[in-house]
Amino acid sequence: MLYQLSYTPAGGSASIRCAAPWQGAAHAARVAPRIVRKRRNSCFRRALLYLRPVHAPPPPQLPIDLLMAAYRSGIFPMADSREDPDVYWIEPRERAILPLEGFRCSRSLARTLRRDRFAVTCNRAFADVIAACAAPRPEHPESWISERIMASYRALHHAGHAHSIECWLDNRLVGGLYGVGFGRAFCGESMFSRTRDASKVALAWLVAALRRAGVQLLDCQFMTGHLASLGAIEISQQLYVELLEAAQSGADAPPLPEAFAALGEAAAGAGAAAAAGRAGTDEAGVDEAGASSPGYFIAQSLTQTS
Repeated sequence: MLYQLSYTPAGGSASIRCAAPWQGAAHAARVAPRIVRKRRNSCFRRALLYLRPVHAPPPPQLPIDLLMAAYRSGIFPMADSREDPDVYWIEPRERAILPLEGFRCSRSLARTLRRDRFAVTCNRAFADVIAACAAPRPEHPESWISERIMASYRALHHAGHAHSIECWLDNRLVGGLYGVGFGRAFCGESMFSRTRDASKVALAWLVAALRRAGVQLLDCQFMTGHLASLGAIEISQQLYVELLEAAQSGADAPPLPEAFAALGEAAAGAGAAAAAGRAGTDEAGVDEAGASSPGYFIAQSLTQTS
């Protein structure tokens, strides 16, 4: 069963509205075999449940605290199409995660990283990244990222919970990803690539930053062949919830922008040390593909344990 959920905090009210049989049919056909009924855990126990008329107009965007409560419970929103005003809350039976120490950095990807083909940034163009992820693609003309979802995640970004990694080529945005961070978990939502390896490079930088920040869980939602090739695995929802709860115990990891900045500083420091070590040797004057490049540092950090 698919549910539509709304929530008002601090003395307000919440609702779970069962979609009418004709609502969400296309989406249900795609994901119903892989989803289970929403767990009612501590994040939602304080909510007052009631049915809401089907014709009631939906709010323009999902409340930030509702989205965060859902993610902390292992649930995420999807829509049937870009124009769909309804949101369906999904809890997969099998969950894809990417173990941070198990990221597979292939030789070709490591070579691309070392060459610093792309300029990589964090949170420079969040709205552009999510719009690109929602744009039609030859193999996927429709998108689960609706206008309502985009507006909700832009608000989540402004609140400091949703982040993006961007890849630039000649000052053009050519790839990236976005997701939601909390505790010591990061939930990847979507990625896009307009040129070869751009999304892989964005993911490599994300993994390196999350490792450095002490993040424990990188959620990928549903398994794909592309994710599997990069080291993603599929686990049960029960195990995922256990890992998610563990990632929310103890101190929080630094937000992704801080982790990204720390990664850049570490790369610059390693480059300076490498340049100093080469001073007065035949290796002085190494080009941008050498050990002083940020990409070289990222590739080394990923291939040493991959």
